[in-house]
Parts: sequence; C-alpha cells; structure tokens
Amino acid sequence: MKYEVLIYQDEDGKFIADCPIIPGCMSQGDTFEEAEMNIRDAIKVCLEVRKELGMPPIIVRREVEVA
Repeated sequence: MKYEVLIYQDEDGKFIADCPIIPGCMSQGDTFEEAEMNIRDAIKVCLEVRKELGMPPIIVRREVEVA
C-alpha cells in the first residue's frame, strides 16, 4: 500500500519524515534517503500497534471549503 509522506529539513539539518494520515507516525534521518527509509519502518510499526489496540489503521482525510 502507498502512503503519502512529508519530508523536510529542520533547523538542525536533520530530515524529518511524517505520515500525516497515521497520527503520530514520524521518523527522521541524517539524509533525505535515510528519513525516507526510516519512515517506511515507522509506518509498519504504527500500523501494527494500531491494529493491536483495535484502532483504525488511518484517519479519514477530507478537504473542506471555508469561505
């Protein structure tokens, strides 16, 4: 399955990876590639934990229009 991840560099030069559709699922790395690899592992662990706790695997994501 594919999950959207956000990867950005913080003020200390570390790369932060976040999977916003899975609450709290984040990782980091010294390089972009390392952060990408680490978030893959984090996603697997987060999904396993959520399953063990009887929680839905992901949150519902919707776009809403605000005037």
